Amino acid sequence: MDTQAEQDEPERDRSSGPDEGTGGRSRFVRAALYAGAVLAALLLSNAFIVQPFGIPSSSMDPTLRVGDRVLVNKLAYRFGGGPQRGDVVVFDGTDSFSGEADPDANPVTTALRKAGAATGLVPPAETDYVKRVIGVGGDLVRCCDRRGRIEVNGRPVNEDYLYPGDAPSDVPFETRVPTGRLWVMGDHRASSSDSRDHLGDPGGGTVPVDRVIGRADWIGWPLGRIGSVPAGAGGADE
Repeated sequence: MDTQAEQDEPERDRSSGPDEGTGGRSRFVRAALYAGAVLAALLLSNAFIVQPFGIPSSSMDPTLRVGDRVLVNKLAYRFGGGPQRGDVVVFDGTDSFSGEADPDANPVTTALRKAGAATGLVPPAETDYVKRVIGVGGDLVRCCDRRGRIEVNGRPVNEDYLYPGDAPSDVPFETRVPTGRLWVMGDHRASSSDSRDHLGDPGGGTVPVDRVIGRADWIGWPLGRIGSVPAGAGGADE
């Protein structure tokens, strides 16, 4: 027989306690949504603002070394103006340095690779290059003057960024840069495949401005190398 105390005790709602299974799933869903939002923000940032780029070769030594990770400013030329002499730029060399685009390339694989490269999770595409702008549209670039210096519009260029011991160029050349294109070279001239090596290709070794991904403004890795990318003289000696 129930006692009066037992009869007066309010009935407990057993469903009011937390459901461990549901709570665990909710936390997982929240974490997944948060991770997705962070990834989306990162992809958007890399697509439109700044993109990491790993340096794969010694062609820009000593300015940029193998293993450096630079941050490419994708807004540098977005709101007027274009690449200037002395800028270090990252560009897509398709149709200029790397031949024509592959029409049979899988668009899904291509998109995934671009996304991975944008986040720095995979190496940059083999068609992406980093070089220094030596001449812009309309410039007459030639090598070399009597002292072995490159000339732009008849004036010798002060190239204090060159790899120690390198000549400005061991290959003589003279070219008028077409409008809307760039003449680019590596700072380690003896180890750089650049505009000089593509004189016989479409565009005469020059790169379309609209293929420029952005300007390499900062070194973000390794820790001992963090800092801004040293700019070139940006012009010729007076």
